[in-house]
Amino acid sequence: MRTSQLFTKTSKTAPADEVAKNAQLLMRAGYVHKEMAGVYAYLPLGLRVVEKIKQIVREEMNSVRSNELIMTGLQRKEVWEKTGRWDDETVDIWFKTKLKDDTELGLGWSHEEPIVEMMKQHIRSYKDLPASVYQFQTKLRNELRAKSGIMRGREFVMKDMYSFHASAEDLDAYYNEVIEAYKRVYDRIGVGSDTYVTFASGGAFTQFSHEFQTICDAGEDIIYLHRGKNIAINEEVIDDAIKELGVNRDELEQVKTAEVGNIFNFGTHKTDEMGMYYADTDGEQKSLYIGSYGIGITRVMGVVVEKFSDEKGIVWPEAIAPYRVYLVAIGEKGKLAADVLYDELCAQGVEVLYDDRDERPGIKFADSELLGIPYRITVSDRLVEAKQYEYTVRKSGETVQLTRDELLARLG
Repeated sequence: MRTSQLFTKTSKTAPADEVAKNAQLLMRAGYVHKEMAGVYAYLPLGLRVVEKIKQIVREEMNSVRSNELIMTGLQRKEVWEKTGRWDDETVDIWFKTKLKDDTELGLGWSHEEPIVEMMKQHIRSYKDLPASVYQFQTKLRNELRAKSGIMRGREFVMKDMYSFHASAEDLDAYYNEVIEAYKRVYDRIGVGSDTYVTFASGGAFTQFSHEFQTICDAGEDIIYLHRGKNIAINEEVIDDAIKELGVNRDELEQVKTAEVGNIFNFGTHKTDEMGMYYADTDGEQKSLYIGSYGIGITRVMGVVVEKFSDEKGIVWPEAIAPYRVYLVAIGEKGKLAADVLYDELCAQGVEVLYDDRDERPGIKFADSELLGIPYRITVSDRLVEAKQYEYTVRKSGETVQLTRDELLARLG
């Protein structure tokens, strides 16, 4: 992509009404556009990051034998009434609407009930089990406050997955398999070393669920860590979890975190409520065991920006950066040589954002740092004469001069 073909612009200043660092930087760099509090449009560069995160998640969900689908965001009142979650006093974040014939509908904040209802058509006997489905879906939640940028939105992209099992043992085995898949997701995204499987409240269904919490100063949660035993406990369940796990409170370290995922064992509660059963080998109707597994795709993006940024801008991990290389051309000879290098790198499958604008070098360098592309290659008249390229690593700031062969070897 040439920047001359990109409609978005960078800005030196952040909007006065935006207090979250992640949103400030993403807006300044042209990754997102703010429609209103808690609602953002994802522009071309931002969409590339979202799609990179989704692809990592997709690959890992496929690795645990889940099937991708996509549900509608319009949801029927009667489906949610079966579990009592249509009531605004039970779920207070609904956006609701009506059809022209006055039929009430909900705008999806979650999809447990609709997916259970749909799977009734496909799971009838033990031969159909286990089954797992997932989607990437835009969720709508009427949050009271939305001050954390894309880390807490009223509209956001989420991966939600649901698994169906004939026994508690089978669900437990799959649940643990998903935990390992989630760990791989966060490792690949670049936050794995600071992300912990955390004991959290299980609500009405079980004593504990599990959250994936990433250490982040901008997070809204407090967890307690036992690094030696790799135990993490959400503050809301600290006393009960300490008893369950047999650890002492004074052994735990308090840290601030952002939730980037959660998994939940519903047992048979949800299917019993909704009248979903399967026929066992004797033809008897039995209850189904369900697990629910979520990852906030756009929330993860915001957490990464909060964690990996400096005074110059964003610092994307290579796996989810919109482009791998930011190519800068300076001078007439530099422009001709950069044109050739751009075509060559693209032909080799290297993702390049080529700053071919007629702007001062300082502006191009500042934009490359704000955008956070992992590597910058500079081609100038002087470098062309020396038959070299300037190669800068965004994360460390290290700059070296390389020959063409050395450059291609680094990017190979």
